[in-house]
Amino acid sequence: MRIAYLIAIVITIFLGLASRKWSLLLPSFVAQNAGDMLWAMMVYFGFRLLLVRKSTLTSIWLSFLFSFGIEFSQLYQEDWINQIRGTTLGALILGKGFLVADLVRYTVGIIIATVLDKMALTFTSRN
Repeated sequence: MRIAYLIAIVITIFLGLASRKWSLLLPSFVAQNAGDMLWAMMVYFGFRLLLVRKSTLTSIWLSFLFSFGIEFSQLYQEDWINQIRGTTLGALILGKGFLVADLVRYTVGIIIATVLDKMALTFTSRN
């Protein structure tokens, strides 16, 4: 299962970066929301990869704690962390500014990842 979660992470990262790079080619709603949703999906798949023997619920809760924690950390605006956020990797991981809408996007992303995970587990257990 770890390989499947690693593949899910790589695909999700690719889609997330693509949604930012080619945002002008996407419908406005998708361009505005896909990146944050995909980021939260990647967080979920990451926890599933690390905690493959734990329950799905554990990964769901940790994904919410991590994602919401990162978002609320954006309320902290000191020079040292803003310098990190000013880099490409820092912005991708830590974000730049707190938005309540991001909490909704993370929630949707985690729900979608959970549904996809459950569907994949159901499909693989049948075979």
